[in-house]
Amino acid sequence: MANAGDSNGHDGAGHRARLRQRLADGGPDALLDHEIIEYLLALAIPRRDTKPLAKALLREFGGIGGLMSADWAAIARVPGMGDTSVAAIKIVQASALRLLRAQVAEKPVLASWQALLDYLRADMAHLGVERVRVLHLNSRNMLIRDEHMGDGSIDQAAIYTREVIRRAIDLGSASLILVHNHPSGAPDPSRQDIDITRQIIEAGKRLNIAVHDHIIIGAQGHSSMRALGLL
Repeated sequence: MANAGDSNGHDGAGHRARLRQRLADGGPDALLDHEIIEYLLALAIPRRDTKPLAKALLREFGGIGGLMSADWAAIARVPGMGDTSVAAIKIVQASALRLLRAQVAEKPVLASWQALLDYLRADMAHLGVERVRVLHLNSRNMLIRDEHMGDGSIDQAAIYTREVIRRAIDLGSASLILVHNHPSGAPDPSRQDIDITRQIIEAGKRLNIAVHDHIIIGAQGHSSMRALGLL
């Protein structure tokens, strides 16, 4: 009798070969989301039918973005997931973020705005907690530090003006871009978001440190306080 790990046998091998060929012929768009995760898991769990597990993961986390952004422990709690299969998912996320971040770092940030938004959405749009980061730029608007300032509760993360400005002084930043996400999915700025941004702008003016924007990321999109006329 075949064991549970061999339940898909030669049919499973043939199915994976067909997925591989579609990927080779058609590129990234040739596979559906569950097929991408299925094939990825097959590399980590080669003697198992991974399609049901792939579909379960996408249901649990609301899609491929939510799955890639979920933390290790949350993914590991899904039945059938072990450390090797979780690591496969997280290494793909790490590789994607590294690639997107490199595209941001190569050019002045204000001249590669879409690349910045792509990176921030990939990293923050599906997080279950609110995360604050500050992008520090030099006088040529090149990124010198992408700093994670902290995580908050499901609906709040504190941004402390003194900490932001002190760090800018330490790094010799000429300007800043503030970023945080809304786990609710809606990227509309709150009154608190607007107030703290204006406090940081005023503190920065005294030291010739400009604040270019405050970007809010959500699963439903993003908002720019500068574009909204709030700065």
